[in-house]
Amino acid sequence: MVEQRDFARQLRGNPTDAERALWRQLRQRQLNGHKFRRQHAVGAYIVDFACVERKLAVELDGSQHAKMTNYDATRTRELEAQGFRVLRFWNNDVFGNMDGILTVILAALEATLPPTLTLPPKPTGGGDEKRCVPSCQSPPQRSIPYFLRSHRI
Repeated sequence: MVEQRDFARQLRGNPTDAERALWRQLRQRQLNGHKFRRQHAVGAYIVDFACVERKLAVELDGSQHAKMTNYDATRTRELEAQGFRVLRFWNNDVFGNMDGILTVILAALEATLPPTLTLPPKPTGGGDEKRCVPSCQSPPQRSIPYFLRSHRI
């Protein structure tokens, strides 16, 4: 049996046209500095693209997936159990709506950014000082719209 890492390497060597086109947009931190890996192993599965830092998996589905909805749903649930959010796009959308796909991916990535924190200033005396400067307060939590969760557009 072929080891998962070897299989992922084979998949990277033979990308579909859609995978090749999307990879040209995601590689080398081109999407707002987010690092993506292609054909990345997550648990028992290999996802087409993954931003490990933001726990986001991006899957491109060809026409065969129209008949695999139960398998895809199970796969998505298991990836979510590993802490990943899954975005699914049809291959033909890569060629007809690349800007839309990149917008959805970026929105999903930005929705998970942790708050920017700075260290509190050192107390100078009496101990009554606040422990946190305004810049370290967390911004209001943004909920992720339903369509950005595990959903195919």
